[in-house]
Order: sequence, then C-alpha cells, then structure tokens
Amino acid sequence: MAYSVEEEEGPKCSFSIYLAEGDALAKQGDYVKAINAYSIALEIQPEDKNCLVARSKCHLKLGDADSALKDAESCLKDTHAFVKGLFQKAEALYAMGDFEFALVHYHRGNKLRPELNEFRLGIQKAREAIDNSIGNPNTVKLTSKGDLSYFYKYLDEKAGKNRKPAARKKPQPRAPFSSNLNNEKQNTKSLAGDKTVKQLLGELYEDREYLEKLLNDSLLIGGATKQSDSTIKGLVSNGINYLDSRLDFWRQQQPLYSRKKKRIDQGNRNRLIRGIGSDPTNYVLRNLDDIDAALADGKPSESLQLARACLKKVKQIDNLNNKKEFVANLHSSIGCALLEMGSLDSALKEHKEDLSISNSIKSEEGKARALDNIGRTYARKGDYSEAVKYWEQRIPMPKTVLEAAWLYHELGRCCLELGRFTDAASYGEQSLDSATQASDDNWQINSSVLIAQAEVKLSNDEKALENFNRALKIAEVLDDKAVQEAISKAIQDVNYRIAESLNAPILAPQEV
Repeated sequence: MAYSVEEEEGPKCSFSIYLAEGDALAKQGDYVKAINAYSIALEIQPEDKNCLVARSKCHLKLGDADSALKDAESCLKDTHAFVKGLFQKAEALYAMGDFEFALVHYHRGNKLRPELNEFRLGIQKAREAIDNSIGNPNTVKLTSKGDLSYFYKYLDEKAGKNRKPAARKKPQPRAPFSSNLNNEKQNTKSLAGDKTVKQLLGELYEDREYLEKLLNDSLLIGGATKQSDSTIKGLVSNGINYLDSRLDFWRQQQPLYSRKKKRIDQGNRNRLIRGIGSDPTNYVLRNLDDIDAALADGKPSESLQLARACLKKVKQIDNLNNKKEFVANLHSSIGCALLEMGSLDSALKEHKEDLSISNSIKSEEGKARALDNIGRTYARKGDYSEAVKYWEQRIPMPKTVLEAAWLYHELGRCCLELGRFTDAASYGEQSLDSATQASDDNWQINSSVLIAQAEVKLSNDEKALENFNRALKIAEVLDDKAVQEAISKAIQDVNYRIAESLNAPILAPQEV
C-alpha cells in the first residue's frame, strides 16, 4: 500500500500550538528546542511579530546575538513602533557590545512607552557601559604629548612666524615575527597572570589556563604531523581568542570598580555623589535614572529619599536648563514612590504639583504624565468619579496604542465600579481596539473581560459569553493557568444564567 507524503510526515499542528510549545520550552530553559518550535510556527506565519521576538530572546539566551538581532529587525520591518521588537533589538545590540546603538533604541522605546521601566533601565545600563568603555568626558585631560609638527606648522602659517617644528621621533624598527604561535604564547601568559582577568572570567578562567597549557605543550603541538599540528593549534588559538573577546566585552560593559561600587550599601548612596560638577543637566538625568531604577527594584523608600535629595539640590542650581521641567519630573517621582508606599494623600499632592508646573510651562508630556498619575491615585483611594474626571482630560492628548489600551481600560473599570455599565462596555471596546492594534495579548484579555463584565451587568449574557470565550482562547495560547481558571468560572456562571432563563441544559465553555 502506497502512502502519500502527507501521511509520512504526519498531521500538522496549528501555529498557536507550536507557539505555545515554544513558550513552554523557553520557560523550562530548553532554548534550542524552543527555537525549533518557534521556527516551525514561523513557517506557518512567517511575519508573526510576537513569535519573532520570542525566538530572538532564545537566541540571546544562547549567546547568539547576531541571530537575535536578525529576528528583532524582522519584526520591525513594517513598523518601528512595535515596542517588544524595539526593546529586543536594543537588547541584542547591547549584547553585541554596540552600546551606543543600543542606547538609541532604548531611548526610542522610552519615548513610545515612557511608563515602562525596561527602557529606563536599558538607558541606564547602556550609559554606564559607554562610560565604562570610554570614560566620563568630564574626567578626560588633554595633554601636549606626541608629535606636534603639523600643529606648529599651522600656527606658523597663520601667525607668520618661523617657529621650528618639534623634532619627530624616528620610528623604531619592528622586531621580526618568529611565529604567530610565539606571540600568542606571550600575550596569553601576561593575561593569565592578571587578577583582573581571573575575576572577570570566573569559572572560565580555569578553561583558559587549560588551553594555554595545550598551546605550550611541545609534545602535543610539535609531536604531531604538520597537518594535525596546524589543526590543533588553530582550534586552541580560536578558543583563547574567543575567551579574550568575551573578556574585552565584559571589561567594557562592567569593569571591576563598577562591580565593587554596586556592592556598597544602597543606604549610603548619596555619599557616592561628590557634587553636581560642570554639567548639572547630566547630574539630574543620572539621578532620575537612579530614582526610577530604585522604584523598579521594589525599593520605594530609597527612591523617595533619592528624589527628595535631588529636588533639594535642583532648586539651588541657577544655571540649569529646563529647570521647571526637571522639578515637575521630580515631584512626579516623589508621588509615584509615595503611592507605592500607600501614602495616597501625600502622593496626590505631589502629582497635582507636577500638573500645576507642567501647565505653567505648557509641557504636554508633563501634563499627560500628571493626569495619568492623579487618576491612578484617586482610583487607589476608591474615588472613582474623580479618577474618571482626570483620566477623561487625558483622552484627547497624544498617546501610543498601548497607552490608549491602558487608559480606556482603567476608565472602563471605574465606570463599572460607579454603575455606569454602558460607558464601561464602550471604554472596554476602545481598549480592545487599541490592544489589538498593538498585538498585546495581555491587554486583549483585560479589555475582553471588562466588556464581558459590563455586558453581564447589562444582562446581555450572549455578548458576555462571547467576550469571555475570546479572553479564554488568548489565555490558553499564553498558557496562563490562573487566568484560564478564573475565566472558566466566569463562563460557567454566565451559562447558569442563560440556562435558568431558557430552562435548558448548562453549556460547557468553548474549547480551543
């Protein structure tokens, strides 16, 4: 009996199944198999942005930054506003040691989604890596050493003087190369004895020492045939060169003095700041990065302390450009820290101060930030009508699609709490539209559940069931068990309502 090609290959699964399999394997740390699953999924849907980002992350975990960058660029081919792809490209560039280009893409992402801490932390680490590589320009001292012949010649021609140019040193002849192997031995020997190298390489230091011993083993290298000798020597040299290249990257990314600095108690952080220096703008920006990083790390009290100390210094600086904008930003940071600490009234005061200053300097970005935070604070207080009042002022202002998804969802939640169920459903639909444009699965789940809850309150059970089932399908693709369980329970409750109204058997949740 003859079999067709399709029968030999076996049944093919859907794109979502391969994507879910890849996600599960990636969570388990099996990145090679995860890449295979994502690759099969991309054969079905070659331009799926989320799948490309997921595969890029796996490549990065395996140290293949080139492939990670290629996938990240593929998902940005049609639009440069895809935030996940933008962040992944920045991460890949950072891993390749292209810190300047990584910084550019972190800034682009931060401009699109300023509320995301990932981009702020990316900006901070890229700046630190650049400073660690080339040094802070404030600390660079120019000297007059070296050959100044052309410089003096230019001055002579300009001033009409007959200054004798400085004598140029005769270049020393280079010693002839005895062999590339000897040079490699000398270089590796000096490196291996360096304590800095030992600390940077860590466990790999022993591997490097072993490769050096092989390179110096005359019986192994010299005793073999000429062809095998060259092969072994090449493999060993390639291994050492690879470790040296990673060593250079790690040294540039984070030198030892920077590592020691991080071990200092964060409570004594202000002691590390010796003064504002000649560039007050750079001083404030660095402090804002530290403030955001502390808040992102779950340390609101530390963030609050840093923000208040910085605000005090900023008020004393006279030559600071955009001073009011920085002051407004710091009031916002203080408010966010207080909000996380549960001091809602104090947080509200700071955010309203941010709004007042932003209005006075006509800063649309500052005004949008303040309105977002004031609404959040009122919602935390349970004063939903005030939250709606401020958030509705935010609607006509510029925003990204993900910001719109968040804003409409929060407005819908407040309307749901206030009993304005029609408005809640309407805001939920707008949130869902924005989340779909952004290809954000989590916000699609949130907005679908919001619509369903509003429809339940309006007794539109069929519409509620439709939206709950949409949310359940997405949760199953994401393999989020907790969300699946909660939505399934809600579907069961709606089915009970429908069964009671129709006096019919209870329907089971739809299967994906």
